[in-house]
Amino acid sequence: MTAGTRKNFGRAMEILEDIGLLLVSGLEIPDVCRLVGATNIRGSWWGHPLGPEIFAVSEMLSDHLDVTVTKLISGKVTLVHRSLWSKLVAVGKGCDAWQLTTLSTEAKLLLSELGKKGHVRTDELGSKPGKKASEPARELELRLLVHAEQFHSETGHHTKLLETWDHWANRVKLRNKSLDALRARNFLEKRVAEINDRYSGSGKLPWQEKQFLKVKRK
Repeated sequence: MTAGTRKNFGRAMEILEDIGLLLVSGLEIPDVCRLVGATNIRGSWWGHPLGPEIFAVSEMLSDHLDVTVTKLISGKVTLVHRSLWSKLVAVGKGCDAWQLTTLSTEAKLLLSELGKKGHVRTDELGSKPGKKASEPARELELRLLVHAEQFHSETGHHTKLLETWDHWANRVKLRNKSLDALRARNFLEKRVAEINDRYSGSGKLPWQEKQFLKVKRK
């Protein structure tokens, strides 16, 4: 690890500890790409000259005991500090209308299976012809109905571990997870509004996105 990587990681952790949220890549709120000096990236950051540095810092952050990863802000990969985990779990467990309405049959079946087992791997899911097994998993992830963690399988391919929020919370030994979903949503809305105001951002939470705005919340 270079001194520059350590410095970039330290700066990123300072922001996470301060505001609780950080994108890997995106202009909606502060992100790792701009923190390491990679500006005006079009498309994937993997091909950028600073791609290896972005990857290194992102991996260090996601591996930190006080950081988890979910698609919380504007449907993008979001690093979430432990200080917000209880709110995240409360929203995820709310199973409100914006989460369940329009959910596909395949996603509902997967959610039911997760409820029985607590966790499943996407590479172990079956799929119908012409439909990727990852699609229902993505539906659940974008609606915060599951915690999803990407890793390399034994064959070297990318796969995800899907967990119920209770299973994940127990695994990471999260306390004080019994919060009201509405109060948790309100808290996160206020936090993101503060971040947007502070950084001239445009971050949105899942239930604030177009596809969920017409769905009546509980």
